[in-house]
Amino acid sequence: MPQKDNTTLELKVQLRLTMLQQIGHTPVVIETHGGLGAVYERCYKSVTSGVVFETDPDKATVLALQRPSWSVYEADCISALRAGVGAHLAADVLDVDPYGDPWPAIAAFFHSERPRPPEMFVVVNDVLRNTVWAHEAWSTSTLAPVVQEFGNDLYDHYLSVCRYLMENLSARASYQVAGFHGYYCGQHDRNTHYLAILRKV
Repeated sequence: MPQKDNTTLELKVQLRLTMLQQIGHTPVVIETHGGLGAVYERCYKSVTSGVVFETDPDKATVLALQRPSWSVYEADCISALRAGVGAHLAADVLDVDPYGDPWPAIAAFFHSERPRPPEMFVVVNDVLRNTVWAHEAWSTSTLAPVVQEFGNDLYDHYLSVCRYLMENLSARASYQVAGFHGYYCGQHDRNTHYLAILRKV
């Protein structure tokens, strides 16, 4: 696993603030990897309804104290989302910020039974471009099918890969991608941030 890149917090915050301006109302948020709540403090403090997951018990305690009106789960978000955890709320923002592959969590959300608002926003921090740079995309369960279809030369086109994956996964919940914006950032531009706007078909 590459050395963790902690240089992109300001960019993460700006992307989420831009998203909130586009939404135009107070959203319901599912945050898949809560950490110590830095993004919440900067972006979601006015959001009264949400769900957050965190596997570390000490961090989960911090999150529970930080956001008393949210549902806080000390759990693996992939298993929990797949099981429908958080379906008591009609979330219209999915915020995915793992240190690793974001796509299993995104897939778990779209494959699960839960309310589906007519418009959804998915905002993601993705470090898989580092794996693509190392010519190891074929070794990941997420990117192996993409390599089989498009070949191994994905580095310069990784944002297009992200849109392609988002289109395929969200279609399972009857969404189509109405807007997609992203950029490369972090050390050597090997992080990718993107925002997808989804609408029900």
